[in-house]
Amino acid sequence: MSKPVTIVVGSHVWVENAELIWTDGEVVKINGEEAEIQLSDENKVTTAKVSKLHPKDTETPDGGVDDMTKLSYLHEPGVLYNLATRYEIDEIYTYSGNILIAVNPFRNLSHLYDDSMMKRYNQTPFGELSPHVFAIADAAYREMVNEGKSNSILVSGESGAGKTETTKMLMRYLAYLGGNAAAEGRTVEQQVLESNPVLEAFGNAKTVKNNNSSRFGKFVEIQFDNRGRISGAAIRTYLLERSRVCQISDFERNYHCFYLLCAAPEKDREKYKLVDPQSYHYLNQSNCYELADIDDAQFYLSTRRAMDVIGISKEEQEAIFRVVAAILHLGNIDFANGEDNDSSVIKDDQSLFHLQMAAELLMCDSRALEDAFCKRVMITPEEIIKRSLDPLGAAVSRDGLAKTIYSLLFSWLVDKINVSIGQDPSSKCLIGVLDIYGFESFKTNSFEQFCINYTNEKLQQHFNKHVFMSEQEEYTKEEIDWSYIEFVDNKDVLDLIEQKKGGIIALLDEACMFPKSTHETFSTKLYQTFKDNKRFIKPKLTRSDFTIVHYAGEVQYQSDQFLDKNKDYVVPEHRDLLTASKCSFVAGLFPSVSEEAAKSSKFSSISSRFRLQLQQLMETLNSTEPHYIRCIKPNNLRKPAVFENVNVIQQLRSGGVLEAVRIKCAGFPTYRNFSEFLTRFRILAPEVLKMECPEDEACKKILEKMGLEGYQIGKTKVFLRVGQMAVLDARITLMHGNSATVIQTRGRTLVTRKKFVSTQIASICIQSICRGELARKLYKLKIQEVAAVKIQKTSRTRLARNDYLRMIFSSVVLQSHLRAKVASVEYKSKCSAAVTIQSGLRAMAARDDLRSKTESAVVIQTALRAMAARDAFRERVKSNAAVITQTDLEETNELESTKSEPSKVAKTDLEEVNIEEATELESPVKNKNGQEAEGEELTELESSMEVDEKSVLVESRAAELEIDETCITTKKVPGPDQEADEIEILTAEVENLKVMLQAEKKRANEFERKYLEARVSSEQGHKKLEETERIVHQLQDSLNRMIFCMSNQVSELKTILCTASKSSSAFGPLVRHQGVDSISSNSECSSTDSDFTFPAPVSTSTDLSSPGPDSVPLVVQDISAEEVSGNESQNNEKVRKEGAFDDFF
Repeated sequence: MSKPVTIVVGSHVWVENAELIWTDGEVVKINGEEAEIQLSDENKVTTAKVSKLHPKDTETPDGGVDDMTKLSYLHEPGVLYNLATRYEIDEIYTYSGNILIAVNPFRNLSHLYDDSMMKRYNQTPFGELSPHVFAIADAAYREMVNEGKSNSILVSGESGAGKTETTKMLMRYLAYLGGNAAAEGRTVEQQVLESNPVLEAFGNAKTVKNNNSSRFGKFVEIQFDNRGRISGAAIRTYLLERSRVCQISDFERNYHCFYLLCAAPEKDREKYKLVDPQSYHYLNQSNCYELADIDDAQFYLSTRRAMDVIGISKEEQEAIFRVVAAILHLGNIDFANGEDNDSSVIKDDQSLFHLQMAAELLMCDSRALEDAFCKRVMITPEEIIKRSLDPLGAAVSRDGLAKTIYSLLFSWLVDKINVSIGQDPSSKCLIGVLDIYGFESFKTNSFEQFCINYTNEKLQQHFNKHVFMSEQEEYTKEEIDWSYIEFVDNKDVLDLIEQKKGGIIALLDEACMFPKSTHETFSTKLYQTFKDNKRFIKPKLTRSDFTIVHYAGEVQYQSDQFLDKNKDYVVPEHRDLLTASKCSFVAGLFPSVSEEAAKSSKFSSISSRFRLQLQQLMETLNSTEPHYIRCIKPNNLRKPAVFENVNVIQQLRSGGVLEAVRIKCAGFPTYRNFSEFLTRFRILAPEVLKMECPEDEACKKILEKMGLEGYQIGKTKVFLRVGQMAVLDARITLMHGNSATVIQTRGRTLVTRKKFVSTQIASICIQSICRGELARKLYKLKIQEVAAVKIQKTSRTRLARNDYLRMIFSSVVLQSHLRAKVASVEYKSKCSAAVTIQSGLRAMAARDDLRSKTESAVVIQTALRAMAARDAFRERVKSNAAVITQTDLEETNELESTKSEPSKVAKTDLEEVNIEEATELESPVKNKNGQEAEGEELTELESSMEVDEKSVLVESRAAELEIDETCITTKKVPGPDQEADEIEILTAEVENLKVMLQAEKKRANEFERKYLEARVSSEQGHKKLEETERIVHQLQDSLNRMIFCMSNQVSELKTILCTASKSSSAFGPLVRHQGVDSISSNSECSSTDSDFTFPAPVSTSTDLSSPGPDSVPLVVQDISAEEVSGNESQNNEKVRKEGAFDDFF
């Protein structure tokens, strides 16, 4: 039978992508083994092989499914994008059967772990609520209480995935369910929870991927009594990373306790002689000393409080931190070459100080401590040999002592916590929580990574068996045949590692037993032993590296330090030194010699001891009912809302989730209830539903019709093999495509027929409308023809009446303009006469005034001259005063001449002012005379006014001269007695004359102003008169044209009326007269009416000018508005009669 088709055109599939690992799209074309896919995210088409495509379930909800067994297609892209979809909506927990997958949110979600949430999950059946870590803990607790069987919860994941936090939540919920069992005043659950800070301080460190990574495996056994209450607890630890004490990489930190002690209060640091972490060799190998989210000082205080809670006394706490401080001082001890090249001594005073401080803190002899580093004792059957070590060997011995002390200290802490918490020997049920490191693959992988991955291989084997057994339970429950399904696990990898004869651990122990073995000889032995093993690979270009193909992928190990890290023995000198310590705590860290002698004399190694511990752990797990939690770290940046597909898919592979998928795919990965199957696939065989057969038979007939084999029909479910769900979906896709084609064909036919029928009905309707429209137009034309005759008759009558009324209106306008012109001429003559009269009167008044003033001045001068003569006569009589009088007279003449100069200057200024004023009055007159050359009357008026003004100016100047002469004559008359009085009188008269002169000037200015106003008003009147004359000329021209037109119209009207009277009995339509047509066609300007044309007379420039002397004057009848309105009815009758226009003109 050919392979069933699962991918067809139109199928939604997952295709590989370099950045996103998987991306979805739709198949648009298939060419043999190649397919073209239209990607949904990038709007582009890509090509891929059909065999590498995975079908996509388009019916998956938008928020994903809470249990991945509900996925129609259980494959890698389906699992990956279901987790990504739920992570986007803050759903960090997802089931895969009874396995919980927890994605680290990297932010606080306190609402998921409060008391109300614990109450919700308490006694709630598994699967009813959304996935949660409390649901796993509750299921384990209920199963333990109800069935009396121990349970275990295995929490795994890589560093930073949230294993430690998940373990805390599990223990918190178990304490919530089974608390209140007191021990020494403190509850067991409180001591268990408070033990976490202590173990984190001494067993956790910062790595590249996590700031608080557990560098040891931890299995917490929580013991319960018959009532389900916590009665005891125990903590088992595995494989502490001892090498981190002496060696760390960049961007990492050593164990937290070293940094806590360096950040302790000043009193404690002074007691231990500690300073900043940068000063210690075991800490300054990395540039990272502080953590952003951890305050070391507060962490130190919280660790102290946790020690108090779990029962560690103050003396024991002091001893613990003395040991930690001593390890820091040991790291700063440096060695140099001694007298011999193979010997070593303390390098300098600084190293000596740290040696003494370490000895003081460990309470041992500093000299003995130096010998323990620099010398080694070898015991032979014959003698005891003591040899020196070179500086490198001494440093190795120093680091070995530091690692041994720290490892023993951590073991003591675990034992102390177990003793403090207390175990219940009578307990028959327990719940174990395993918090162990996940699968690790770094750039450099050493012995620790080998042991960690070996542990994960063992746990993956246990996980695979559990998943397979869960599948077997489901198959057995549904009573289907599954005997032919093979279980494929990772036993071949475990045999490669732990086989007692020929395994990697056995070969490593064998190499450690021989002193001359090196990592190169060990690697060569591996290459020779496993050259044909498909799980073992020898890398190229290396001499000591080897690669193991784990279930999660290939890991290349560097065997440089495998032998040193695998050796698990205590140097006798170190043990003897610290056993003899004055500090009981330090001495008690090492087991006694009797206990050592009781042990087996065989060689002991880390790997062998670890394998033994792992076997014990697996025996414990096999005796319990396991529950699995897989922790996933979504990104390496440790930021929320960032989901990196590459990082997550690697963890799914290393965490065994995809391995579980592979196991499920080996059986029946897809199973559906009968009702769900029929609802989804009934379209493939609709005739089966009409048979009314049972649901299982209906499902079987649908599958038989599709030609599928290998499926199983259970009691309530249909079990499908790998790819069969895709086959059914592909058949549905094809059926949907064919059905869509048929529906489209029928639909297009229906649409086309509807369109044809509607077009036919519309054409008939349009034809009827067009015929009706044509008929209406013909009828309308006939009506219009009849109406046109009536309109022409009425229009011509109205036009004739309008012309008559227009003529009457023009006559009235013409009369008004003529009357206005006559009034304007009359007004102009009156204004001219008034101006002439006014100028004459003003000149007469000015002359009279001047004459009176002149006469007054003469009288005054005569009187003054007489008085001066009389005075002179009297003076001549007096002879005795002749000389004096003559002298006085000369002085008087000088004074008079001096006084006459200002008067002459004033007279000269007055004459200049009068001349300027006369010039100013004459200049506008002259300018305006140059511009006004039109009227003879206006010219005569201006000339008379100029003569009058000049005469006035002459007379005023003559009067001024006479006054001045009189004043001079008066001043020349001698009069010594009356001189002062006369001068005063003359001065007063001069002032009066000046006032009179100013008054005359004002009157002259007033005359000038009135003259200018008269000229302006006369100019305006002249302009209005010219405009009136222009309008009169235009009206005359218009009247001439109108009379000419009306004469033609009268003749035409007479002809029309004669014709109408002759043909009044025929009732025919009124036809335009040929004469009128000929006139209208020859005319240059015509009326806007189409029925009447009024030719305009040909006019020239001579016609538009004023009529000549030989032209006949036009006589127009003066008709008032009352006469027009009163005789309107009579005029209408006259218009209808012949000769009406002749009577009017």
